[in-house]
Amino acid sequence: MKKYKEKRLYAAKKEVLKIVKYNEKYTTSAIEIWNDIVEDGIAFPQTELLDEKSGNVFFNSQSFTGIAIDSDSNEIVGLYILHPNNVGRCGHISNASYAVKKDKRGQHIGEFLVKNCLEKAKEIGFKILQFNAVVATNTSALKLYKKLGFIQLGKIPNGFLLKNGKYEDIIPHYIELK
Repeated sequence: MKKYKEKRLYAAKKEVLKIVKYNEKYTTSAIEIWNDIVEDGIAFPQTELLDEKSGNVFFNSQSFTGIAIDSDSNEIVGLYILHPNNVGRCGHISNASYAVKKDKRGQHIGEFLVKNCLEKAKEIGFKILQFNAVVATNTSALKLYKKLGFIQLGKIPNGFLLKNGKYEDIIPHYIELK
């Protein structure tokens, strides 16, 4: 029953979560959350884990890295990175990745991250948010992106190498930032 109450709390009271801009004091928690997903090998394309130095460089190199903090406990529960998807004439298209702490998944934190990212991308001046590689088995993400109005661009067969050595389809998405 407690987990259900937590889900409702995050969904109903957005003020429980706050997004702050990344700085070095968040490095350890951010890389733990990020590396957990990289190690799972089913969602992020990266294969190399971040350490304190590379993590700090990585998170600082983004247009924006948002850190999700539970206002009640002051715990870091997730993050997102936002950056250009391309350069020059396509530099108005952004790309993002989201990471939720493993024991906090299923509590609508991902939705909170995506919605904040949409606002931040528009604020920065991006016109479109595009996801290049949503893995077809990531059903939670696919459901969320559909709910938020993202458009699927088709399917790239065997576009993602899973940790177990098998390949899975990827489904690119985009949304115009209005």
